[in-house]
Amino acid sequence: MKLERLFEDDDYIIVNKPARLLSIPDRYDPSLPSARGLLEAEVKQPVFVVHRLDRETSGLIAFAKHEQAHRFLSGLLEQHEVGKFYAGLVLGSPQPDSGRIELPIAPNPAQPGKMMVAKQGKPSVTDYKVVESWSLFSLVQWQIHTGRSHQIRVHMSSIGHPIVCDSIYGDGKPFLLSAIKRNFNLGKHTEEERPLLSRLALHAYRFQFVNEAGKEILVEAPLPKDIVACVSQLGKVRSRR
Repeated sequence: MKLERLFEDDDYIIVNKPARLLSIPDRYDPSLPSARGLLEAEVKQPVFVVHRLDRETSGLIAFAKHEQAHRFLSGLLEQHEVGKFYAGLVLGSPQPDSGRIELPIAPNPAQPGKMMVAKQGKPSVTDYKVVESWSLFSLVQWQIHTGRSHQIRVHMSSIGHPIVCDSIYGDGKPFLLSAIKRNFNLGKHTEEERPLLSRLALHAYRFQFVNEAGKEILVEAPLPKDIVACVSQLGKVRSRR
């Protein structure tokens, strides 16, 4: 596997991580491929992790080439001075179609690895905007102003519109064409329907900050093919009605 590098200078490398690839090596199984491991193999030098994405989330991750760059960008993240934007599919149609979710998030004591909205949690802020809506699904964009684990997933689930294919905070069901297309029929030689999307429908599409020299760095990654395929089919089904 070769990582798609969308930006590189003397300080940073920003890559477009595919879904199902770890951001960093797994502590229990270091043999599993990760974005950091692959990148270090390509550039032949250590890189510093600035932030992470969930394994099933695709999109932009920034790595620092040296300690000073790492400290600087980490500081910007702590001060909420980095623009982190996401897009994806959710169940249903959020109302209103744009707004801000300000609900504190904390680890779920009953389920390790899962987060939850809780009064004693850390402040968490997510802006959302519905780009397009259909009868069962909506395409949504988000900007997160804090960086809590599973933040978008927890916030969207809390308002009743979990991310499509979210097995932790939603129903985990894959996106099937048969769910949206009337009179759907499998091909003659096909025994089982193949999902258009079977992973978390979330993508980090924009990463934006101002570097130490005062230059704005803005990198964008287009929606991946699996999410585009779902959006395309949703549009086709609606146009036939």
